[in-house]
Amino acid sequence: MKNIIFIAPPAAGKGTQSELLIENYNYIHISTGDLLREKQNENSELGNKIKHLLAKGLLVDDDIITKLLREKLTSISSPFILDGYPRNLNQASILDKILEELNLTVDVVIYLNVDSDTAMKRALGRISCPNCNRIYNKYIKEKMPKVEGICDCCNVSLVSRSDDNEESFKERFATYIENTKPLLDYYDNKGKLVIINKVDTPNETFEEVKKVID
Repeated sequence: MKNIIFIAPPAAGKGTQSELLIENYNYIHISTGDLLREKQNENSELGNKIKHLLAKGLLVDDDIITKLLREKLTSISSPFILDGYPRNLNQASILDKILEELNLTVDVVIYLNVDSDTAMKRALGRISCPNCNRIYNKYIKEKMPKVEGICDCCNVSLVSRSDDNEESFKERFATYIENTKPLLDYYDNKGKLVIINKVDTPNETFEEVKKVID
């Protein structure tokens, strides 16, 4: 089974595709955001440092993220999905070194190519569970909760992100596309980049993802 890096603009469906890969292929999902949140809950020097940085809205430096990522990759044996890392060429170089040290590889980098208007519609309809972080969408049939406004798993009220509005989304989307282009070129030059353009529905996208990993 192929180890994967997922790259996608905001609201392209990366989280949904990761969930489907976990359910159908037993992938391990590695999100640097999740690693940081888990570590900050530990009563340790590093955990307290991360908690302070996140509380202040400051960026966590690459050295800390590298340490957490190396620890996670060392502890797993199943194929993995990297989500949210790397975000730039420096992190891509760091990741290459970690993988070489651990005798691991990333086999394919999947980019979900979605246009701004489609992504914005998804973002403005996005709602999530504050307890388990499961994501739903009030405009997409396949992603609607069984009971309107209530998490299927936790039975608690779903919430919207405060920054999911048209103006902020357009700015986030444009910034992401600009910053990601060098990263896509980097993996394209390595022969690992696969671009998926069929992203109208989660099921259609997943059929394309399956072709890549199979």
